[in-house]
Amino acid sequence: MAKNLKIIPLGGIDEIGKNCTAIEYGKNIIIIDMGLTFPDEEMLGIDIVIPDISYLEENKEKVKALFVTHGHEDHIGAIPYYIEGLNIPVYGTELTIGLIESKLKEHNINGTNLNIITPRQKIKIDCFIVEPIQVSHSIQGSVAFAIDTPVGKILHTGDFKVDFTPVDGQVMDLAGFAKLGEEGVLLMLADSTNVERPGYTQSESTVSGNLEEIFHEAEGRIIVSTFSSNIHRLQQIIDHSEFFGRKVCFAGRSMLRISEVAANINQLKLNPNIMIDISQINNYANNKLTIITTGSQGENMSGLVRMASGNHSHVSIVPGDTVVLSASPIPGNEKLVYRLINQLFKKGADVKYGSLEDIHTSGHACQEELKLMHSLIKPKFFIPVHGEYRHLKLHGQLAEKLGMDKENIVIPELGRRYILTEDSIKQGNMVPNGAVLVDGLGIGDVGEVVLRDRKHLSQDGLIIVVLTISKSEGILLAGPDIISRGFVYMKESEELIDQMREVVQSVVDNASLKEMMQWQDMKAKIRKDLKKFLYGKTRRKPMILPIFMEI
Repeated sequence: MAKNLKIIPLGGIDEIGKNCTAIEYGKNIIIIDMGLTFPDEEMLGIDIVIPDISYLEENKEKVKALFVTHGHEDHIGAIPYYIEGLNIPVYGTELTIGLIESKLKEHNINGTNLNIITPRQKIKIDCFIVEPIQVSHSIQGSVAFAIDTPVGKILHTGDFKVDFTPVDGQVMDLAGFAKLGEEGVLLMLADSTNVERPGYTQSESTVSGNLEEIFHEAEGRIIVSTFSSNIHRLQQIIDHSEFFGRKVCFAGRSMLRISEVAANINQLKLNPNIMIDISQINNYANNKLTIITTGSQGENMSGLVRMASGNHSHVSIVPGDTVVLSASPIPGNEKLVYRLINQLFKKGADVKYGSLEDIHTSGHACQEELKLMHSLIKPKFFIPVHGEYRHLKLHGQLAEKLGMDKENIVIPELGRRYILTEDSIKQGNMVPNGAVLVDGLGIGDVGEVVLRDRKHLSQDGLIIVVLTISKSEGILLAGPDIISRGFVYMKESEELIDQMREVVQSVVDNASLKEMMQWQDMKAKIRKDLKKFLYGKTRRKPMILPIFMEI
């Protein structure tokens, strides 16, 4: 067997989200994380985006296990779409496995081999020995993975920050990382999300005092929107509510699901004396209520957005409400978030959000924490991961400033094999990679052509031309009928519609019997002439769809 190991990033490179990395040696592959990301503005109608793991599917006899660093969607969200096909065991901490199990139930997937692991436990998978190491992050049960391989030890940090005063008291295992560094680490792959930020990430516990002040001043309902996976934040909100004599209810599907999972494994403590169902809120005075909801990112169907628009079945924002957005906008979501904030202010709410209040802290390491990790581990080779290109590049530069040889720092490409030996790291060839788009129940059936058509329709609309033709004689029996959708309002554009009919009629009148029976040629001619006419009249290019009906 060749003494080289392959590192294959399939997600989380040049992007925030859909984290997925494969580690291959001989006939064995293990996977670290399998997450999703959310569509950008160009991906019209797309629900989520997951990594292309064609390479793993083509080599599934080699794939032995999936290890998950923590339970955020960008690390577990793609599991329901691929786990049945791969049919491999999944390893994660108790909360992580609880959240994965809940997602699999939603997708009606049963029988997956789910395994709960604990920090410092060693799991042997063929030629790999994987050891989870506890880290701090914005969700409980987060770990890094130290992996013993035939060529040397690898560390994948997962998402982390260094929090000396975490809410749950579970401090990051710095001693474990120091020990790892002393033993020698051949390669480190590390979180790069906050590499642009100097200093240290604020501790989660510092948010508590600011939340307490908001609770002290609020005179009406308190509606808090945060990430449903931030169990520490949920616990703080619940504890403050109990202290100030407020009842608490959850709103939003993911908030209900994740809080239930966390409570079932005692990661979230819910006092039954203060917890109520959202349908009961009218039984209590406004100043005795706290509502914890989804929607901190301005998602269209989320709980807070529906409350702000008056479309929620139980809650509408009213003057006197204090609305707390205890989360920072994910890059790309800023417009949605500020639109929501504007709407909340218009409804008369007192809105507390990141630009005005210190009510959120990141779960990712800033520069000084990254320096600490590098200094403890002292890896021979380094691959920055989990970030856009600028993050990866800056993280590589940071490692170089700490004294690392520039030749040993690799800025990765998505889908590129990196061949690691005891003495070198080199680029290999590419494997299939990219994004798989999920639209409803369709997985990967929407590609560039469909997205281009959707964009075309959204920008210029659609013209449908209907003609009824005699099958035996090849003559026009009815039409042409013109239908406009998203192009012009037909009742106010009758003259233009009549002119379009004339253009189509001219094509038909000038066609021979043989041409009339060649539908594809006739459709192409109609599209060409109508497109030229409409562009001259309107400077717009609607999609034109001729339909021939035979009688």
